[in-house]
Amino acid sequence: MKRLHIALCFTLLSIFLTQNAFAQPNIILILLDDAGYGDFSCYDPGFLKTPAIDQFRKEGMKFTQFYAGSTVCAPSRCVLLTGKHSGHARVRGNSEGALLPEDLTIAEVLQQAGYRTACIGKWGVGAGIPLDDPNRNGFDHFFGYVSMWHAHNFYPEFLVRDGEEIPLRNVVMEKYRGQDGRGVAVTRIDYAPEILSQAVVDYISASDDQPFFLYYALNVPHTNNEGGRDNPSPEKGMEVPDFGSYADQSWPGPEKGFAAMMQNIDRSVQSVLDQLKKSEIDDNTLVLISSDNGPHQEGGHIMEFFDSNSHLTGKKRDLYEGGIRVPLLVRWPNKIRPDTTTDHLSAFQDILPTVAEIAEVPVPNYVDGISFLPTLLGESDKQDEHDFLYWEFTEHQGKRALRKGPWKLVQRKVSTANPTSPELYNLDTDVSEQNNLAKDHPDLVKELTAIMDQSHTPSSNYPLFPDEASN
Repeated sequence: MKRLHIALCFTLLSIFLTQNAFAQPNIILILLDDAGYGDFSCYDPGFLKTPAIDQFRKEGMKFTQFYAGSTVCAPSRCVLLTGKHSGHARVRGNSEGALLPEDLTIAEVLQQAGYRTACIGKWGVGAGIPLDDPNRNGFDHFFGYVSMWHAHNFYPEFLVRDGEEIPLRNVVMEKYRGQDGRGVAVTRIDYAPEILSQAVVDYISASDDQPFFLYYALNVPHTNNEGGRDNPSPEKGMEVPDFGSYADQSWPGPEKGFAAMMQNIDRSVQSVLDQLKKSEIDDNTLVLISSDNGPHQEGGHIMEFFDSNSHLTGKKRDLYEGGIRVPLLVRWPNKIRPDTTTDHLSAFQDILPTVAEIAEVPVPNYVDGISFLPTLLGESDKQDEHDFLYWEFTEHQGKRALRKGPWKLVQRKVSTANPTSPELYNLDTDVSEQNNLAKDHPDLVKELTAIMDQSHTPSSNYPLFPDEASN
């Protein structure tokens, strides 16, 4: 009878563990700022090396058809946090606008499952927003930059902790001091990316039995745009404490700074993984690494110098693949089979439903995303697929794009007389988008254009094709 009782206990335990195989793991989302395919050596083994990220890739899954929410930071982060694509999202551009109380975020979804939530780094979801905006939108703890403009300065006069300014020892040039704390430092002592990286490690080290969601939103390798204009520092907008192993390279200062930033990012990723092991929570932590949009060409940095968009066409602010197709690496020990690759078509709006399913909380029925948990678990036969992906962007008189199967339609406003110029590409055979097939497939262009029209909800703050006079 005792043996029968023991056997029954083990059977019930086995059923429990099977049904709760991923019950409330810690979740860490690492988001780089303006990093492209060519900036990750596991995506394009060029000159720059990212050994920690490469090892991370070997221990997890690499996505090859993953897309950002938009082609600049604020709308892309809004899509990421709310699960709505840019035709429905609250914030659709780098301009005045903010999340509203009815906009449910990843953090608020996970709070329902008992998670502690933290955002460390760059918030940047809109402009003209209060210092406690992250806390108003589901984060128990925030430390970093609230304003996207403030985050341009790597040596700011202050950072924000839970709605309060925390002074640093840096001094900003009066000439460049502006709203939201933006500026160019003339006294550089406290390098914010290093402070934020240490804050991430400290947060992990203070973990307890309560599961946590940590959104580590870096503000690098973005540039200090103000710093690229008449900045007395030799690296212009790509400010780093030093050029490290690249100091002796015969490169322009901004390129040394960019390379050093990528090296520092890689070290920060390693510090996260090291602390997970030290805290003995590595096996129960899901980590995702991505970028908010494609690579930039600002602050003196030339995108082609390190071939940051790899084999793709376009960059930040484009809706070509180089502007919106971004790396996604996911690591989850004992759940994701190591060194795997997937071509599952997915995007930022899918992250919210994915983590909601992992945490076993309901997914809001209005989101545009689809959970890719089956893909992570190697159960591709159970994976739902997108009918299409859609983007819109109001800058440069407006543009929009749609991906349906292998087909990609891009429309740009050229002039009032010629409001849209359709470009149709077959990404299966032309991922670099060099051969416009619109004239060969007019019916397909018409079909995809209709889907675009249906995907757009008008926004007074972000008209799809603004009048040229307003730009």
